[in-house]
Amino acid sequence: MKVAKLGSGHPEIAVVAGVHGDEPCGVRAIERLLDDDPDVSRPVKLIVANEEALERRVRFLDEDLNRAFPGDPDADTHEGRLAAELAAELENCLTFSMHSTQSHAEPFAIVNGLGDRAREICPRLPITAIVDSGPFAAGRLFTAVETIEVECGLQGSETAAENADRLTRAFLTAVGALPGDTVRRDVPVFRLVDRLSKGHAENYEVFVENFTRVDAGEAFAAADGEARTAEEPFYPVLVSPYGYSDVFGYAARRVEVDLAEGTAESATVRD
Repeated sequence: MKVAKLGSGHPEIAVVAGVHGDEPCGVRAIERLLDDDPDVSRPVKLIVANEEALERRVRFLDEDLNRAFPGDPDADTHEGRLAAELAAELENCLTFSMHSTQSHAEPFAIVNGLGDRAREICPRLPITAIVDSGPFAAGRLFTAVETIEVECGLQGSETAAENADRLTRAFLTAVGALPGDTVRRDVPVFRLVDRLSKGHAENYEVFVENFTRVDAGEAFAAADGEARTAEEPFYPVLVSPYGYSDVFGYAARRVEVDLAEGTAESATVRD
């Protein structure tokens, strides 16, 4: 794990990249920040997390780091030990964690519930959606420290790296570390409600677009040519043929949330 800092004093804001070793976009954003060395109004901690996985260009060595929190210093796995170290390093920091995906080109945020800071910050980022992890938060970084995750774009793409840079600077502006203003956007909110299991097969296909409604009875994917159809309407999130080994991705419901005043608990379910 590599740790750097902008500004002087004890940081209460952190930016994390490289949680997964095959997602280098956030590392590029941190490197650009360090090269630019901007004047900051609040100190910022910058962390490149899973350096060994990044060097090998693999998602993880022993287990998914973003399913390993809170971790254990005496864990048998590299990521289990690293999770404990990273959580300790991020203690009391509002954290911005950058990822990329095989499923969707446009940036979106993932949060563990729509608390006050998520509702304040997320609409000020250049994103197209906010996803509440719902019942699928276990083991993720935001169960250990207050975190806003962002999916910056397609894994390995130059666009994802450019998006990561824009997103990071927007976050730092929104929390008052960098000067300037951000544009508040009216973005749709989704809550994850189910996993879309794959089952064992040699070949997988996906027929739908993420964040686009799938109707009951509609085929959304196939495993070895056998179609999977929706039992009820849902919105696909992080759905791709090969992004995950055991699931196509997630089913979500769209919810109406007043991001200025409301909370997810008082949201109205649309679909």
